Amino acid sequence: MIEINGIFKYYGHHPVLKNCSTRVSKGEVVVVCGPSGSGKSTLIKCVNALEPIQKGSIRVDGIEVNDPSTDLPDLRSRIGMVFQNFELFPHLTIENNIMLAQRIVLHRTETEARKCAMDLLDRVGMSGHAHKYPGQLSGGQQQRVAIARALAMNPKAMLFDEPTSALDPEMISEVLDVMTGLARDGMTMMVVTHEMGFARKVATRVVFIDQGEIVEDLPTDEFFENHTNPRTEAFLSKILHH
Repeated sequence: MIEINGIFKYYGHHPVLKNCSTRVSKGEVVVVCGPSGSGKSTLIKCVNALEPIQKGSIRVDGIEVNDPSTDLPDLRSRIGMVFQNFELFPHLTIENNIMLAQRIVLHRTETEARKCAMDLLDRVGMSGHAHKYPGQLSGGQQQRVAIARALAMNPKAMLFDEPTSALDPEMISEVLDVMTGLARDGMTMMVVTHEMGFARKVATRVVFIDQGEIVEDLPTDEFFENHTNPRTEAFLSKILHH
C-alpha cells in the first residue's frame, strides 16, 4: 500500500531524512517512533506530499507521489491524515466538519454526507455531539472527530502524526481505543507516536528513526525483545524506564 524507497529530504543544506526505505502492506499497522527532531513526522508528511522530497520515491496504492503529473488532491482523498492539533474548522459544527469534504471532493448529496457523518460519529463515540462546535469539545473528543472526518473519505490508508501528544493523559486512551478498533477492522495505518503500549498491542511492525535515518524496522515483538542497535536500546530504556 505504501512504498518508501531511498528518500532524502533537506531543509536548505540540512538533511532531515537520509536514505529512508520502508513499506506498509495492506492491513498492516506500522508505528514510527524516535526522539524529538528525529524526522519521524517529516517522514509521514512526505507520504502524501505535504513535504516534498529531493531524492528517492514514494508510491501509495501504486501511485508515484512525487510524479509532477500526480493529482495530489485526489491522492490525499485516498489517504486519511490525522494531525497532532486536530485541524477542525472552528466555525462549523462537528457534523458539518465531517460533511464538508464529502460534499466538495466526493460530490455526495447533503443527505448522503450527513448519514455518513452520523454513522462515523457513532463509530467513534461522538454521535451525541454532532451539533456542537469544536471549541465546546475536549481535546480527546476533537481528535475522535478528526478521525471520523478522515474516515468519511473512504481512505485506503490512514496516517497519524502524534495524534495523542497534545492531549491530557486521561484523554489519550479514548483516542487510542478508536485507533485500536480501526486496526482490528483491517485499516492500513502508519502511526507516529510515543505510545509504546499501543505499539506493543496493535502494531505489526515498528520503525525506529534517529537523526533522519531508519535504524530499526522490525516486527513488533522483535523490536521490543531482540533489537540490536544501541540507539534503539538507549531510546527504549528512557521511554520504558517508568
